[in-house]
Amino acid sequence: MPRHISFSVVSEDGEPRIFMTGTGKSNISFDIVSRLSRISWEIADNKWDVDRAEKALQSVKETKPANRWWILFAVSCANGAFCRLFSGDAVAAAVVFVATMCGYYLKQLLIEKKVDIRIVFAACAFVSSVLACADKLFSLGTTPDIAIGTSVLYLVPGIPLLNAFSDMLDRHYICFFSRMTDALVLICCLSIGLCAGMWAMGIGMF
Repeated sequence: MPRHISFSVVSEDGEPRIFMTGTGKSNISFDIVSRLSRISWEIADNKWDVDRAEKALQSVKETKPANRWWILFAVSCANGAFCRLFSGDAVAAAVVFVATMCGYYLKQLLIEKKVDIRIVFAACAFVSSVLACADKLFSLGTTPDIAIGTSVLYLVPGIPLLNAFSDMLDRHYICFFSRMTDALVLICCLSIGLCAGMWAMGIGMF
């Protein structure tokens, strides 16, 4: 679940045990997510014992966080590439790069200060959309609408959405509704920030 984890195990003597704990607030690390995914498949396919799984999990817990400046640059490049993928011109891609860099930097700062993630999404979407509106206000390129639309794509909660659909396919419907609701709330916050930015800059949505 978005706010807690329930873990069920059965001991060698057949006695079931259930553990439940709350989840901490932290940035999503795709490196850690992929490594945990590999461990889970190894446990399921190769029948790892508890000791081996615990050692593997401990190695994941000791993973050092990636350099924040490298992540900032990489995310900005990726979102600029998304703009080009959606037929944005080179100027629009450059504007999206700058808008993403400013918005994502703000996200890093707010998360460090433990600001509510919903406020973070709305604030970052607002900043990025305001900066992206410069493409249209100053007639910098030929695809300003694409620049504005793609400037907030870095905030789309991809992992929660994927996990929700995975739960739905596996018929874990309670987890599906929980994760999907959490993801939709973040998408609504993103949309509010985007619309507020466009309204503040006098850019019509229709």
